[in-house]
Amino acid sequence: MQKSNNTQSEKSGTLTSCSYDQNWQHEHKRLIEEIRIRQYSPRTLKSYTTWIYKFQAFVKSKSPQLIESNDAKQFITFLSVKVSASTQNQALNALLFFFRHVLDKEFSHFDNISHAKRTKYTPTVLSRKEIDDILVNLNYPFNLIVQLLYGCGLRLNEVINLRVHDFDFDNGTLTVFGKGRKFRKVLLPKKIIPDLQEHLRRVKKLHKQDLSNNYSGVFMPDQVELKYKNSAKELAWQFFFPAKQLTRIPDTKTCRRYHLHESHVQKAVKAAVNKAQIPRRATPHTFRHSFATHLLKAGYDIRTVQNLLGHRDVRTTMIYTQILECPHSKKIKSPLDMNPDKPSSII
Repeated sequence: MQKSNNTQSEKSGTLTSCSYDQNWQHEHKRLIEEIRIRQYSPRTLKSYTTWIYKFQAFVKSKSPQLIESNDAKQFITFLSVKVSASTQNQALNALLFFFRHVLDKEFSHFDNISHAKRTKYTPTVLSRKEIDDILVNLNYPFNLIVQLLYGCGLRLNEVINLRVHDFDFDNGTLTVFGKGRKFRKVLLPKKIIPDLQEHLRRVKKLHKQDLSNNYSGVFMPDQVELKYKNSAKELAWQFFFPAKQLTRIPDTKTCRRYHLHESHVQKAVKAAVNKAQIPRRATPHTFRHSFATHLLKAGYDIRTVQNLLGHRDVRTTMIYTQILECPHSKKIKSPLDMNPDKPSSII
């Protein structure tokens, strides 16, 4: 979470940092409490608190009691020419939450608000051969992570946050907690189950070493450790992809184990893509795009793919239909491929 005595400035440099104002102390504290009560992710917590600090800077630390929906409207309008559409929507969601659950107010007169235009894009999709070429150039455990990204259509954050109890090898399923702590069940690829089980044996060995060193357990979701005492030391709650080193917590002088950091996966994938000489930019999220597109090409219906991806709205899944082969492509021939000796073949 961001420190309370400043706020990050906009890339444009227009929003400057504001000094901590005692008038906003209660609101910032309540914002954090309301987010944690709803068990939102740490990323959401960081995002919302950051945007509220920026909003505070925009209104020049105006008293929260005097804040009106018009202030929020002016802030969002200001952002429309400064940031992307997705970033603007992120700020809008933070303000909606802040107004409703902290200020106990509702937005009004937001019909004509200026929005940044969302740029339409086609996701990068790799062929199966390209994915295999990348896997060849990945070392353990990153090869396992990428196989879960592609084989189950997971987000990177979903993979690195997996716990031991999320794997059901008897039934070949995996429980995934996605955005908003909503969970879904997906099938584990049968071909990687033996490798996953071998990896689990290593996790168990590391867990025994940690226990012998009297560590304080793994980092736990909010409130869980309070409800289930000593759960942080139980095998079931250990991260499936643990960090190599323990994290020391200065305040309590204890050591806990975190999961593998996403930046390590990102760097490993980037290096493997370069070694495989893939002619397109590919990131860990590209494997999720490839998962969805390959299933649709194989004939699976859009609703099935939506459920596997954990999309709330089917319109989000529809973006992958843009990549599918044009239904008329077999009937259309490029003029360059036409026979110049047959004038009738060229209109």
